[in-house]
Amino acid sequence: MIKTLFSSQILATARFSIGALKNQSKPFHFVSRTVHTRTKPRISPPPKLRPTASDHNTNSITPFGWGLLIIPATTFGLGCWQVYRKQWKEGLISELERKIHTPPVPIPDDLSELNQMEYETVTVRGQFLHDREIHLGPRACIQHGDSHTAGGLFSQKEASIGFLVITPFKLEGRDDKILINRGWVPKRFLDPETRREGQVSGTVELQGVVRLPENRPQFTPKQRGAIFMYRDVEKMAALSGTEPYYLDATVSSTVPLGPVGGQTRVTLRNEHLSYIMTWFSLSGFTTWLWFRQIVRGKSF
Repeated sequence: MIKTLFSSQILATARFSIGALKNQSKPFHFVSRTVHTRTKPRISPPPKLRPTASDHNTNSITPFGWGLLIIPATTFGLGCWQVYRKQWKEGLISELERKIHTPPVPIPDDLSELNQMEYETVTVRGQFLHDREIHLGPRACIQHGDSHTAGGLFSQKEASIGFLVITPFKLEGRDDKILINRGWVPKRFLDPETRREGQVSGTVELQGVVRLPENRPQFTPKQRGAIFMYRDVEKMAALSGTEPYYLDATVSSTVPLGPVGGQTRVTLRNEHLSYIMTWFSLSGFTTWLWFRQIVRGKSF
């Protein structure tokens, strides 16, 4: 038994030695490998979820999308129109200032020339017809300096509630009669009997600013008796029996205990710059929205 095991080990050793000799007779082959020095693996970009502006073809915009451009186009047009309106209003204000500061001239013989002389100052001479007095209001008082001292009729608290006294005026040396706005009185002195000392009698000379009729403001009630809500010269003249021409007496015509003259508003609202900024801002904003949502396809 021991002899058999020993023989088997000798036989296995011999076979191993013969195999080793056969392997030494074959040449060795070396396989070259490229060694990368990159320490981090390359990261592939994420897939595109939405097309970019370069990928989006403007030809794919629908007619509805193109139609939405009417919004920025309209607001841009309104902004341009307000630029024109601003230039027009500034020219009107300049012309108004020029007329107001023009030296007074005698009232023309042909009263129809007054229709082209609004806001110009004319000099008239004649007599007031106080028995045909009418009123315009309610109005707030336009104060020139110390109106309480000039008119002697009201306190500062009453300056917001009152009426304008419109009195027919017969021109000296002619049969023509016109309307003159003598000035403002507080409501408690609306009755002429409460201010008899201020009812000027005899021949007087004064200066007045030419005013044309004004359109009836929206929602303004119609004329009631001798009190008018707006300057309706035609009806005023028909009621008073005068020619349809109207002057605002200047502040120099004010007498103690009489109406406060100088009630001509010479300012015009000029808010067109704010309108220009509003319309152009809306045009720019709506254009950006159109490009973002229609061209680039983004949503909020």
